[in-house]
Amino acid sequence: MRQSSVRGDRSRRRREPDAQELGWDDGLYADGGLPPDAPGWTPADGGVPPEDGDASADGGHRKGGRPRRGKGRKVLRWTALSLAVLIVGGAGAGYWYYEHLNANLRKAPRSLGGGGLKKPDPNAFGQSPLNILLLGSDGRNSAENIKLGGARQDADRKPLADVQMLLHVSADRSNMSVISIPRDTRVTIPQCTDPKTHQVYPQTSAAINQSLQHGGPGCTLATWQELTGVYIDHFMMVDFSGVVSMADAIGGVPVCVDNNVYSHDSKGHGSGLKLTKGTHSVKGVQALQWLRTRYGFEDNTDIGRAKAQHMYMNSMVRQLKQGTKLTDPGQLRDLAEAATKSLTVDDGLDTVKKLYDLGGDLNRVPTKRITMVTMPWQYSADESYVEPKPGDAEATFALLRNDTALDGKDKKKKKKATPDPKASTPKGELKVVVQNGTNSTVNGPVSGRAAVIQQRLAGLGYGAAGTDPALTTQADTTITYRDKGLRGDALALAKALGLPKGAVRESSSATGMRLVIGNDWRTGSAYPKTSGDDKSADKAPDSADALNGEDSKACMKVNPQYSF
Repeated sequence: MRQSSVRGDRSRRRREPDAQELGWDDGLYADGGLPPDAPGWTPADGGVPPEDGDASADGGHRKGGRPRRGKGRKVLRWTALSLAVLIVGGAGAGYWYYEHLNANLRKAPRSLGGGGLKKPDPNAFGQSPLNILLLGSDGRNSAENIKLGGARQDADRKPLADVQMLLHVSADRSNMSVISIPRDTRVTIPQCTDPKTHQVYPQTSAAINQSLQHGGPGCTLATWQELTGVYIDHFMMVDFSGVVSMADAIGGVPVCVDNNVYSHDSKGHGSGLKLTKGTHSVKGVQALQWLRTRYGFEDNTDIGRAKAQHMYMNSMVRQLKQGTKLTDPGQLRDLAEAATKSLTVDDGLDTVKKLYDLGGDLNRVPTKRITMVTMPWQYSADESYVEPKPGDAEATFALLRNDTALDGKDKKKKKKATPDPKASTPKGELKVVVQNGTNSTVNGPVSGRAAVIQQRLAGLGYGAAGTDPALTTQADTTITYRDKGLRGDALALAKALGLPKGAVRESSSATGMRLVIGNDWRTGSAYPKTSGDDKSADKAPDSADALNGEDSKACMKVNPQYSF
């Protein structure tokens, strides 16, 4: 990550959003008032002072002291999302409440981007990974949301998805990986159709947070799938309401700074957070200040703020897993009420029972196997937006697609693996079904891919190979089989085609041997081998800035210009 001064030239080169984009929506002011640099605001108004920062239709990930809007709300929505996932199920003691809580939930279609990815086949034990997209919107669709978010003039503006995190739970539920993407990352947003108005939004290139304005959370999910190649099972989106009560219900979360910090300067920049060096238990307004602080942490950018949020969330999860908080049934019912009222979920996750079951799955993951990362990123050539870092971003996405833990601890499983078996079936007799998996939502399918590779296989001696005319969508080329005795044959087939070993997968749902040609092999008959194919990555790259869920000694680095 490139560093800069607080007022570096880089920030001055970036496009200044217009007034409508800014929206003066950095709020979460206790009285619902306007920010200090908007007309009519004075310190006497009270509430949490605005962190000079961030929101805009284009996201606006800014270095230095350039104004940004919207993160103030965002961190609370993060808290709400996490608590919704981890705690809503805990309200099961009040199951008589069930129908009422179900009615609180808002529902929306899972995906708006057409066919999308095919759900991966389960592993040999019938297990499948679970991927959940956690979203936080800045919508002001109620008086309560306007009060919490400020910016009353934005009440009719379509919300942006300013918080976006993909939660991946491994198939065996032994580990969990959470990857966040900077909200102003420029991506391809696929064509989406609004399920209510039936308006069609054409494919475009824009900041990822704008995807929510293209029909709802289902379009954001489709955008993530196109970017990462990861099939996403569900989404959960939360708005302002209920967030404050959730944060207060925790009762205090330990956080640490490596020096005295006061997030405030003479121009009013900062969240107002003031802490002395060391560890403190924060709650209420102080917790909000911690989560909102950009000026004062590291190089005063959103990347540092995201790290502070990760530290807070890991600490909160440790508190909850220890059972030291939220043990009162009344508290849990209040929390469940607030959580369900603030949630929008996909139509496959539309009851409290399903949320309860989801919470049970997540609770099985040990804290020490939770890893939080930020997508490896870089500035665009003109430094006006963020884009995925070549190589490292795709390597991180591939780990999720392959259900490999980001913490690198799955490496031990590989060491215990038995030697690869030899092929047991003559090549000419091995029945292989080849299928075209290049049906990309953005790029469209490449016709004839199954036939091209089937002919290549015939030339290699695999005369019994045939094709399946059905199109499907898959990021990576794979070979799946069911019978353990076919593993040697599958590995030999992969070697003949130049595929990595990771492409070979045993699945309980396979009916034979199937070769799906993915979007990583859209042209030619020779697999486009890249550096590292022979040795797949086993942990997140350093640029992902991983934080382990059990790291209780993590401390935020304080920017010297905001110390006292």
